[in-house]
Amino acid sequence: MLAAGAQAQPLITVPSEQPVSLSQIVIDDAPGEIWLRFRFLAPEIARDGGRIDGATASVDMEHLCNALALPYMTEQGLSAARIVISLMDRDVAFGESAPEATQFFEAFRPEDGRCIWEEF
Repeated sequence: MLAAGAQAQPLITVPSEQPVSLSQIVIDDAPGEIWLRFRFLAPEIARDGGRIDGATASVDMEHLCNALALPYMTEQGLSAARIVISLMDRDVAFGESAPEATQFFEAFRPEDGRCIWEEF
């Protein structure tokens, strides 16, 4: 597994207009195939005081997959069976439990130049 950390990343435009920034990209082969995991900080999904619900975040995650993850795969010459987009209200180390954190995840299959939603 490889992880690329992000330092003071600029905000990324998403449909909800919530502030989102890239936290980390993880190339994960633990599922038995390559999964690219794009992890984003999105403080407005917080349970306490956040304004973004799961349905709204889902639209943002699909946008991030199509607008950021797919171009990244092409630019880096990567191939993946799945792309996982995650939003977290605070930075949580990959693979660690943080019950106080709010996190949303969506998995997509890259196909024909677009992201196809996959049920976990």
